[in-house]
Formats: sequence, C-alpha cells, structure tokens
Amino acid sequence: QVRLVESGGGLVQAGGSLRLSCAASGSIFSRNVMGWYRQAPGKQRELVAFISSGANTHYVDSVKGRFTISRDNAKKTVYLQMSNLKPEDTAVYYCNIAQIAHNYWGQGTQVTVSS
Repeated sequence: QVRLVESGGGLVQAGGSLRLSCAASGSIFSRNVMGWYRQAPGKQRELVAFISSGANTHYVDSVKGRFTISRDNAKKTVYLQMSNLKPEDTAVYYCNIAQIAHNYWGQGTQVTVSS
C-alpha cells in the first residue's frame, strides 16, 4: 500500500523559513503529479503548489516568490521550501500524489507562523 510521510513542520517567526518534505513508499512511479495542500483553521483545504514529472510547476498566488516546490524521483520525495513566512501561512500542510486515477495523501504536518 502507498504511504506518504511528511516532516519538517514546526513553529517559526514571521519572515523565517521552513522546509517540508514528503517521502513516499510503495507503488509510486515518476510519471505523476506531486503537490502540497494546506488547511488553515476554519477554512477549506487549498492547493499550495504542484510539480509534474516534467518539472512544470504551479503556485497559488499568495505564495508565489516565497515558496519553491521540488522533487527527487530517486528518493520518491517532494519538498516545499518556504521562505518569508507569514502568519497567514499557518495551517496543516498535506502532501499529495496523483497517479493513474489514484490520489494518495499524507497525514499532514503543522506549520505555525507567529507574528
């Protein structure tokens, strides 16, 4: 069974940086789309960024210029480098992999940004 495990969350001050990682195990192939979603208290889950197997990327407007998504196919891992963090970035961040009509999710990692 496919399993995704996130790490790297924590508490940081506004303006700080944090790097999230998501390691996958199981039947994960390089031809897929890897992404990060987040859900803030009282709000719906939203897409933060994704990266395709061809290295095409997309970012939600609120994080453009501050966040960078990357992937390491050999390690079956997707990363989210977050810089210049803002209090509004506070949320639980979830890793997602879309592959052959299947969506796989991690359990989430908490990111808290203090002002």
